[in-house]
Amino acid sequence: MSVDNPDLMIAKLLLDHLKLEGFQFRRLAPAEDGPLMGSRVSGDWLDFIHIEGFSRDCFAWRKRTSSLIVPGDGLVERRVQGHAITVLNEVLTWPTEPPCPTAVQYQRMMRNTT
Repeated sequence: MSVDNPDLMIAKLLLDHLKLEGFQFRRLAPAEDGPLMGSRVSGDWLDFIHIEGFSRDCFAWRKRTSSLIVPGDGLVERRVQGHAITVLNEVLTWPTEPPCPTAVQYQRMMRNTT
C-alpha cells in the first residue's frame, strides 16, 4: 500500500484520535508494517485493538474489569472485526469514563476533605 493511499491516511488519523482518547500503541514486530496492538483502561473497561493487516485480521474488544473470575469471554461487552478503518472507527464510538481511583488515591482524597 503506497504512502499516499487515502485509506492509509484515514487509518493514521483514526490512530491519532485514539491516542488522544488514551490508547497506547506498540508494534508487535520490528518492521514498519508489523502488527500493531493498542490498549486503554478507562473506568471499568479494558479496551484492546489488534491491527494485523490493513484489510484483514483486525479486531477489537471491550472487556469489563472485575475482581471476579468469570470463565471464557463472560466480561466481554463489545467486539468488532474486519477492515482496519472499520475497527478503528467503531472503537472511537466507545464511550470513555474517568478511571476509578485506586485505594491509595481514595485515601488521599479522603484525607484532603477532612
